[in-house]
Amino acid sequence: MMSTALTVSTALLWVAVLALGAICLALVRQVGILYERMMPVGALMIDKGPAVGALAPTFELNDLFGRQVKVGGIDAAGKGTLLFFLSPTCPVCKKLLPLLPSIQASEATPVNIVLASDGEVAEHTRFAQKHSLDRFPYVLSQELGMAYQIGKLPYAVLLDESGKVRAKGLVNSREHLESLFEARELGVASLQQYVHGAEHEHHEQHA
Repeated sequence: MMSTALTVSTALLWVAVLALGAICLALVRQVGILYERMMPVGALMIDKGPAVGALAPTFELNDLFGRQVKVGGIDAAGKGTLLFFLSPTCPVCKKLLPLLPSIQASEATPVNIVLASDGEVAEHTRFAQKHSLDRFPYVLSQELGMAYQIGKLPYAVLLDESGKVRAKGLVNSREHLESLFEARELGVASLQQYVHGAEHEHHEQHA
């Protein structure tokens, strides 16, 4: 009798454990879905450095390959500039670098791409050679990073042909990079601002 009761209680215990396991898996799945829904739309803008719409500081620098590079100010060719802040130790930066040529080619408005960082020249030179980055100006300037108050990487800033900041933010994917151009076309600081504004307008209409 006791043996039967023990068997029954053990079976019930296993049923309870399996049920709890199923509940935990369902909760994990729901958390994942919520996380995806709450992920920022486009590049996550950090309210530091020159504001969107403000004139960016102008820098005249020499890049790793001895070329003179002007960052900011009026572009004589009428092109904007995508300033891409990176680090040789940043894995996401390495993932995004191969996408830059196609992004540059796919944009309707011509844009220059400038890679920016700071640190030892030798380390960055090896990095640039390994990833064949000589097609883009690659500047090392601590002052440039401080001007934009770069704290996390990879970070990108889109300037227009007059040297004004049109969009900026942390970029972790191709979609984030493209969102900077979309924000410029929409005339907003970021896609988050655009989406939140649309949601606010929708709530007001249905209030």
